[in-house]
Amino acid sequence: MSEEMLWWSTRELAGRIAAKEVSAREALQAHLDRIDEVNPVLNAVVTRDDEAAFARAEAADAATARGESFGALHGVPMTHKDTHDTAGMRTTWGSPLMADRVPESDALIIGRLKAAGITTTGKTNVPEFAAGSHTFNEVFGTTVNPFDRTKSASGSSGGVGAVLAAGIQASGDGSDMGGSLRSPASFNNVVGLRPSNGRIPHVRPGNPYAWLAQSGFMARTVADVALLMSVASGPHASAPGSILEPGGVFDLPEFALDAHRSPDLSGLRVGFSPDLGGLLPVETEVEAIVASAAQVFGSLGAHVDDEIPNFADADEVFNVRRALDFVGSWGELYEAHPDQIKESVRWNIRMGLDLTGAEVASAETARARLHGEIDRYFADHDVLVLTTCQVLPFDADMEYPTQINGVQLDNYLDWMRALCLISATGCPAISVPAGFSDSGLPVGVQIVAKPGADVELLRVAHAFEAATGHHVRHPEF
Repeated sequence: MSEEMLWWSTRELAGRIAAKEVSAREALQAHLDRIDEVNPVLNAVVTRDDEAAFARAEAADAATARGESFGALHGVPMTHKDTHDTAGMRTTWGSPLMADRVPESDALIIGRLKAAGITTTGKTNVPEFAAGSHTFNEVFGTTVNPFDRTKSASGSSGGVGAVLAAGIQASGDGSDMGGSLRSPASFNNVVGLRPSNGRIPHVRPGNPYAWLAQSGFMARTVADVALLMSVASGPHASAPGSILEPGGVFDLPEFALDAHRSPDLSGLRVGFSPDLGGLLPVETEVEAIVASAAQVFGSLGAHVDDEIPNFADADEVFNVRRALDFVGSWGELYEAHPDQIKESVRWNIRMGLDLTGAEVASAETARARLHGEIDRYFADHDVLVLTTCQVLPFDADMEYPTQINGVQLDNYLDWMRALCLISATGCPAISVPAGFSDSGLPVGVQIVAKPGADVELLRVAHAFEAATGHHVRHPEF
């Protein structure tokens, strides 16, 4: 059963544990055995605590035997992104400066997963300080793609994407500032949701008013993303930016394990443009695969046009806010240890330090204009659809692509501009598997909804997933 178990969804595994068809200990053993089997090649899991994990699994089985009530994820094993503080477990951010750091408390997303019953087993690899969409660092090395071990797994949640694609676990937590949930979802043929600001709120200590970076989830199915959102989202007393709806809004009948409905998007209004009307350079093969998604939406009853929002202000908003956030997060480390931080991070920090008051004010005004444009657009459309990544998974020995279709790129963010532009809008966005290149590399399609419309976005993504079935294709080992 352990081999079969590798490809169960999180919903199915949790259901079977609750029904006593499989124990939490058996699920954990299968999870750890799979790490032993594939991680030496992938380098996705970078920290483990098997002893503590078995103690948690045995406690979960004892609670099941006593007939106690328990959470929706009771006994499910899961590794966590190495940027989310996990009490008593090394959390490094991929930085030599934090290689031995062990936090005393859990990040909100981890605490809520634990409250739902997760068996924490370890941490997954990230780029240094989660900067860039390729997962490598001097502490642990490079994580590679399960579909082609010479290619990037993307990032910054690249370790999470790789463990999902490789059958280690069915879902996992991550975060997304400039695409770090969506890009690895595309590269690894899984689903990645960047939620609306406040769904999984930013809390004190820290900056409860932050908005550009969001915690969220990746999974092999949209339904599993909805499950994890149901346990991790909802307001918090220390988060003034919370969305007040409880996580239960994600408990929808169509996401249930035994739901069998024909996908239907009748009446949905879709704005569709793989390259945002020529704004983005996109590799030819990627653009062709994403373009084919328009027919899928049309066949499901949606009305599809090529109208897109005006993104004229999005670059300024994203670049200024990201630079300021990097100063706020890592500025002190930069001042103390500039030679121990990778250049792309130093570049972002310097950009923030060099900003003038007039430039910050201009970016805030641009953000207000952008919000107005997004409101205007979604008055006439339900979703915007575009490419997730502008390139196929690239060689793992590259830091980042420097050109697309002969167009030279200025910095490490330009190749993922399709993601950064959307981050600037504050909209929830999801990447869903859309097909494969001739060489067998995954490609995702990005679906975007208005701020706060996370549930509706998941419904649309779920219909697309059911209509295409690309998510059931797994890599060979």
